This record gives sequence, structure tokens and C-alpha cells, in this order.
Amino acid sequence: MTMIVRRPSPFGELMSLRSAMDRLFEDSFVRPLHWSTFDPSVALPLDVTATADEVTVQGSLPGYEPADVEITVEGGTLTISGRTSDERREEEGDYLLHEIRRGSFSRSIVLPEGVEPDRATATFENGVLTLRIPRAEQVKPHRISISPTTGGSATPLAATAGEAGSTEGA
Repeated sequence: MTMIVRRPSPFGELMSLRSAMDRLFEDSFVRPLHWSTFDPSVALPLDVTATADEVTVQGSLPGYEPADVEITVEGGTLTISGRTSDERREEEGDYLLHEIRRGSFSRSIVLPEGVEPDRATATFENGVLTLRIPRAEQVKPHRISISPTTGGSATPLAATAGEAGSTEGA
């Protein structure tokens, strides 16, 4: 009797290695069991938007009071920092999960050119800090109207329409 033995496919081993690497990557970065280190750059998540008139910076600061937060602009760099005290008491027991960050934080971003931080306004509502920094007049876009040329000289479009209206009535 002849026995037929199947050799394992080299692609099968490759796929199992790929599956192991995918699982390792996903467990480590996509859905970690716990973060052992704290990344200070995400201590203050920000949304920064820009329009022709202003730059708006919004920061999520739940649990903070406006008196706990300091905003400075120096050399084109906006820094938002703050500090809270650890209000935990010993009689509350041991932590089973500790994700609320307490203590100090600081976040800096470089502002775009042409903003006027001296005219900035800040509001704090429902744990969201909103900072509005207006743009300088010289950097705002200006609309320039085009005047048609008639008879070798440029005349404003409104004046041409007005002259046409006055000759028709005569």
C-alpha cells in the first residue's frame, strides 16, 4: 500500500506568520489592553480651524475651571497650559482603573502668519475652551473689481451703467 503524504504549503506558514504579526500589531496599537505610558501631547486635544477672518482654536478641558488655564502667545507660538490638584482621598480605596489625568499639562502650536494675538478672545463653556484670534487686515483677502475698457480709457462698471441709464431717459 502506498501512502500519500501532503507536504505543508510554504504559503500556509507565511499566512500564519502574517496572522501573528497582524494580531501583535492590532493588540499593541489599535486596541491596547492598557496604556502604560502617558503621551503628554494628547493631554489637551485641539481642533484648529482657519477662515479668512480668524483662526479658531478649541481645546477639550473637562473638569477644569477657567482659572486653572493659562494662554500665552510668544514669537508666533500659542501655549495653553493648566494645572489641577489631585482631589483623591486615601479612604476612597485603590484604583481599579485610573484614566482621568490630574496635575499639569501644556500644549503648544505654531500659529499661522498674519494673526493678531493682542485682539484674541477666549471663552470657556461646558469644558471646551474656544480661542478666536483675528487675522490682520493686510493679510485678509481683498476683492478687486474689474472695470471694462471703453474707448481706450478704463471706466468703472457702475459709472457705465449709470451713463447708459441717463442717455436712455433723455
